[in-house]
Amino acid sequence: QVQVVESGGGLVQPGGSLRLSCAASGSSFSINAGSWYRQAPGKQREWVARITSGGIANYADSVKGRFTISRDNAANMVYLQMDSLKPEDTAVYYCKVASSGRQYWGQGTQVTVSS
Repeated sequence: QVQVVESGGGLVQPGGSLRLSCAASGSSFSINAGSWYRQAPGKQREWVARITSGGIANYADSVKGRFTISRDNAANMVYLQMDSLKPEDTAVYYCKVASSGRQYWGQGTQVTVSS
């Protein structure tokens, strides 16, 4: 059974940084593509960033230049480095990983940007 667990969320002041981690585990499991999404209160879940198996990254315009997605293939980990955080970045952040044609979601981690 595949398990996806996010960590690293918390409360940070505007302009601050956080690093989210996504750990995927399962028998003979390896991540193909990894993505981060977020959902703010009262809003729909939105895509934030994606990284392919070859390490090519893409970002939503709202986070481009401030967020960096990366991965550690050996450890089955996907990361999201978030810098220059703004109050509008406040949301629950979710990790989604793809493997063998299937997609798996984590439970989410709360990020709150407030002074």
